[in-house]
Amino acid sequence: MRILVVEDDKDLNRQLCEALVEQGYVVDRAFDGEEGHFLGDTEPYDAAILDIGLPEMDGITVLEKWRAEGRLMPVLILTARDRWSDKVSGIDAGADDYVTKPFHVEEVLARIRALIRRASGLASSEIACGPVRLDTKASKASVNGTTLKLTSHEFRLLSYLMHHLGEVVSRTELVEHMYDQDFDRDSNTIEVFVGRLRKKIGVDLIETVRGLGYRMQAPDNAG
Repeated sequence: MRILVVEDDKDLNRQLCEALVEQGYVVDRAFDGEEGHFLGDTEPYDAAILDIGLPEMDGITVLEKWRAEGRLMPVLILTARDRWSDKVSGIDAGADDYVTKPFHVEEVLARIRALIRRASGLASSEIACGPVRLDTKASKASVNGTTLKLTSHEFRLLSYLMHHLGEVVSRTELVEHMYDQDFDRDSNTIEVFVGRLRKKIGVDLIETVRGLGYRMQAPDNAG
């Protein structure tokens, strides 16, 4: 899952990015509104964290432009302002949730998890597919109760597929959501990661849809 962080405070930006990476997310960052708007408008994200008080272009304008351009990713706004009208303006501009500074990073992580779950139509922090369980809160996966030992890329692949159970996901889409903007992307590596993940899961849950990509679903839902 890929997250965009737009925050001009360099220390806070770094703290948020480090915490998100530790949770298994791929993270891109921006330090002003213009750069943030450009990234959000040109790259696919599963969610964005957007400060309201940004240089070059304020966060409300960034958000309004994203929504006007059809960008639908969940957006969590950050504000140091206590006035309720600022929060209302953010929600009216298209924000899905907000956090007022100062805040605990753990709260931001929890709210991002919730926004991504809602966007995927999921209610629980644990996603199940047959014997496979993905704990989004702990960033762990298991099969029949046994924890899977996954590399960061394997975990990102499994997480994305399980957030889109029953859907056909293309190799290009997986690449876009598994790697940040600076990574030398190669869709051929996806086949390698899928093969490794299948072996570690040990259950036939990931289907290759010829010419289209991959689909993960429990055997009872196949066909």
